[in-house]
Amino acid sequence: MGSEKLQRESGNYEFVIRKSDHPGMKTDAVIYGDREIINMAERDGSMKQLINVASLPSIVGRAIAMPDIHSGYGFPIGGVAAYDVNDGIISPGGVGYDINCGVSLISIPITVDEFMKKQRETVDDLFRSIPSGVGINGRINLSETEIEKIMNEGIGWALRNGYGIESDRESTEESGCFEGADPSKVSRSAIARGRKQIGTIGAGNHFVEVQRVGEIMQPDIANAFGIRSGEVAVMIHTGSRGLGHQVATDYIEKLHSKPWKDLPDDQLVYAHSSENIYWKYLAAMKAAANFAFVNREIIASQIRKIFSKHFGLQEEDMKMIYSISHNLAREEVHEVDGVARRLMVHRKGATRALPPGKKENGSKYQNTGHPVLVPGDMGRKSYVLVGTRENLQLTFASSCHGAGRQLSRHAAMKLVNADKVESILRERRIYLKTASARAILEEAPESYKDVDRVVSSVENAGIARVVSALYPIGVVKG
Repeated sequence: MGSEKLQRESGNYEFVIRKSDHPGMKTDAVIYGDREIINMAERDGSMKQLINVASLPSIVGRAIAMPDIHSGYGFPIGGVAAYDVNDGIISPGGVGYDINCGVSLISIPITVDEFMKKQRETVDDLFRSIPSGVGINGRINLSETEIEKIMNEGIGWALRNGYGIESDRESTEESGCFEGADPSKVSRSAIARGRKQIGTIGAGNHFVEVQRVGEIMQPDIANAFGIRSGEVAVMIHTGSRGLGHQVATDYIEKLHSKPWKDLPDDQLVYAHSSENIYWKYLAAMKAAANFAFVNREIIASQIRKIFSKHFGLQEEDMKMIYSISHNLAREEVHEVDGVARRLMVHRKGATRALPPGKKENGSKYQNTGHPVLVPGDMGRKSYVLVGTRENLQLTFASSCHGAGRQLSRHAAMKLVNADKVESILRERRIYLKTASARAILEEAPESYKDVDRVVSSVENAGIARVVSALYPIGVVKG
């Protein structure tokens, strides 16, 4: 479609696609970003995907895309859409294959100078101790019964089995466990994949990254979060691995077996709340989400052990700032046209961003709103944000989840030079540890949008505010 179909709503950061311009759309669609971001969305097909999302039945409010929008499976990555719980749909394509892919951030109470003296040996230890890569198996061998317990109990299983510390529970969304998970709705093949991959990062854009805390834009909130300038933090980005992927695959295949007509894209198969498969998928998705919480918690536990070894810290000293998902569908209550409604909010490559005063923040973040974690790329900064009250009416309290790709992995392989990337990172005093040159090529900074541009768009649109910036100093990738 041409850009003439886009209308600016407020300033230059909210662009609307009117349903009157596209037959089949049930509602308007909105993309948050500057003109360059909008142009990228037009070129890579993600704008068309957003139009398709706005064409699905029972959508409530507008179809929404964050500034990190790029093409995905069915829904664009960076997409947000809500559907009525009582008479609406759920779409696995609106969650994605990596269910509860998300980010955890741990504070490390040492200075950057202290870390840099042991930079290489610490990062090497992280690389050896935390399995990463495509299809890589973990070092924890669990029975199917234990995997089922993980899917039922979430982070409670990890804490009970010696992974993590009790305070992690209040620093994880949903206290680290989604109620209503049902492992019986997860296939044996998915569980078998989970047995092999618990406690692993995976490949692609997943990572463990040691970061220095840089600028603090909101000191009071940063202090409440436990973020201190000049100290170190460690960010984890991974999800439910093969288990979640198999859950998505299983249910997408089941939904494809239904007779369809007027479906805007065959990747947008869905179940209606009147169908049993709706509730089965939801229960399986929650089970996979709980698995992902535990996966990140086991990795966090390993990180603490390594920093304890090298810097003499107690594990309790290394606090979880937050652990949050960005690939989920979840029931939430939102005010729409002045009426509170129960909605199934899909966020795919988008993260929840609740402001102060929401009970879902828990006691720890009741007065501030919870941290919103936005990874950049391995050569540039990441951000911690906090949601705004006005955003409750804009995006169902959602925000961007990262920088967003601007080059496909295939294109990056052709255009990027691995040696040059490593050289640039060395100049910036960033130590990269990866098993293959392919990971360097696919995940080079050039593959991603400028995170500053993405976060600036989020701020200018009134979605969230920057609390602090984080800069990479050690990176582990598959």
